[in-house]
Amino acid sequence: MSEPTSGAIPGPDGAPRCPWGLSTPDYITYHDEEWGRPVHGDDALFERLSLEAFQSGLSWITILRRRETFRTAFSHFKIAEVAAFTDADRERLLADPGIIRNKAKVDATLANARVLAHWAPGELDELIWSHAPDPATRPAPRALTDVPAITDESTALSKALKKRGLRFVGPTTAYALMQACGLVNDHLADCVARTPA
Repeated sequence: MSEPTSGAIPGPDGAPRCPWGLSTPDYITYHDEEWGRPVHGDDALFERLSLEAFQSGLSWITILRRRETFRTAFSHFKIAEVAAFTDADRERLLADPGIIRNKAKVDATLANARVLAHWAPGELDELIWSHAPDPATRPAPRALTDVPAITDESTALSKALKKRGLRFVGPTTAYALMQACGLVNDHLADCVARTPA
């Protein structure tokens, strides 16, 4: 028998939502307005990829509440600008209490920007979206237990990104990116935020 909260549950307005999206007002807004909506554009995807990497091992709410500070610290994740960051910028980031001051994650973000700065415009967008599965092959999850942490597509995306020189892009991070950026629709079947595929 499934847990009572494994399916969509009513939010403050009575509308059913994914249980993870109900713990705080920040989450409700993110769940309803952003998560699972298609994201395109190299800089926008670089931001999401970087924030998913920073989230690794932490709660997403920790990142969500610091997102504006991250954006300011990382020049709004404009690839060309982050690629030009200096050692002084790195030290500034590692001293910034408004972000996650993890050396490996900061270094990966800077290194990834330097790699991506050499890609053609639209190349990151094209590579990531080429790994979106056919929505017709993915039934809507009825419960949280139906939502995977890793898929064949996220594993393939992770390998493709690593092969091209990107760091901190394991299969779990890749799948979180796919969920957040709308490559897959993992809103539960009864969730008010689920849009038709």
